[in-house]
Amino acid sequence: MANSLEFAVGFYKLISELLNALLIGGINLLFSQRQGLKPVKQIIQIDNIDDDLRTDLWNVFTVVYWEEETYSYRYIDSKLLPLLREIWRFYFKKPLSDLGNWSKDRYFIKNYFFNCHWYEVYDLIEFIAKYGDNQSENFMRECNHFLEKNVSGYRFVDGKITQITSLIEIDSIEQAIQDSNVFNGASIHLRTALNLLSDRKNPDYRNSIKESISAVEAVCCVLANDTNATLGKALKIIEPKIKLHSSLKSAFEKLYGYTSDADGIRHALLDEPNINFEDAKFMLVSCSAFVSYLTAKSKDYK
Repeated sequence: MANSLEFAVGFYKLISELLNALLIGGINLLFSQRQGLKPVKQIIQIDNIDDDLRTDLWNVFTVVYWEEETYSYRYIDSKLLPLLREIWRFYFKKPLSDLGNWSKDRYFIKNYFFNCHWYEVYDLIEFIAKYGDNQSENFMRECNHFLEKNVSGYRFVDGKITQITSLIEIDSIEQAIQDSNVFNGASIHLRTALNLLSDRKNPDYRNSIKESISAVEAVCCVLANDTNATLGKALKIIEPKIKLHSSLKSAFEKLYGYTSDADGIRHALLDEPNINFEDAKFMLVSCSAFVSYLTAKSKDYK
């Protein structure tokens, strides 16, 4: 029972709250994002780094290790010079004898950072974390904050830049949004869930989670020909008609049972302070996969 409850909590934490945000009108997103015109791959940065994220990561390096306007090599902080020597010697593989002009060296590193390939930015900040001595934990923590804020698909995990969002997950979301266009309500729910998840100024993970599960419910209600049905009721109606696998039906019934219980998960979730990007992303990916599955099955459903 405990494992089932933990699964339901974790599963729910990634799918339910977009419609409320739409009703409130608190989404600050670009037109292309609201309309689902901007690829998910660009919204969730997995094979690119936009200017905002690049600048934020550079600023973390600046704040943690150096203040550009205050240092020269005569008065350089002891925590910075050893790091610069490591970067110069082992990352850029340049002679240490070339290191010595503060303005020139600083410009070289900054110019590289803002003009290199996106993956080289991650190479460098991972290198900085490795050789950053006692500031490394603070550096990685601050980087992770801005990686999440800018909806990057990567985080520092155990000192390494690690991909937390895969192309398969992104493709699953994109495919579900496209597939569910035949169920207009579901498509709107999924787009709203994505938009709430990826809002960089004010991400709303709770409402993103709610919208994700609402997308599944919307498809099931259409297939059950009952717009007022609960998810549990709709699943019972469509199960024999589309040959819904009993394990899938059971999993989503249990999930909905937990989330619908006024004295259970949904009620407790209102006061839950630790819902995060990973929670909401997991629920969006899971529900997107189920929406695509139901959409495909519905093609043979009269």
